[in-house]
Amino acid sequence: QVQLVESGGGSVQAGGSLRLSCAASGIIYSINTMGWYRQAPGKQRELVATIHSSGTLTFGKFVKGRFTISRNDAKDTVYLQMNSLEPEDTAIYYCYENQGGRVANTYWGQGTQVTVSS
Repeated sequence: QVQLVESGGGSVQAGGSLRLSCAASGIIYSINTMGWYRQAPGKQRELVATIHSSGTLTFGKFVKGRFTISRNDAKDTVYLQMNSLEPEDTAIYYCYENQGGRVANTYWGQGTQVTVSS
């Protein structure tokens, strides 16, 4: 089992920045993918960004270079630096970890609210 604890959400004005952190604990495989998804009211959960233990990155199409994802494997922590935030980025952001590519080994955090005002 893996537990994911997010921090760093909050409210910011359009054009501002926020940094999200997610610390994992439990049984952590060396080969894994960590990252972030988000869900806005009335919308489906969507990919924000992920980073594989090999360094491979994926981003949602809406990111357009505004967000950076990184990880510190010594701390089992993943970070999401969000710049040039827009009101459309308002959502609950969920930390995600998948171990070994198996669906059964997918874990989610409880989510952290990000609110961007215009």
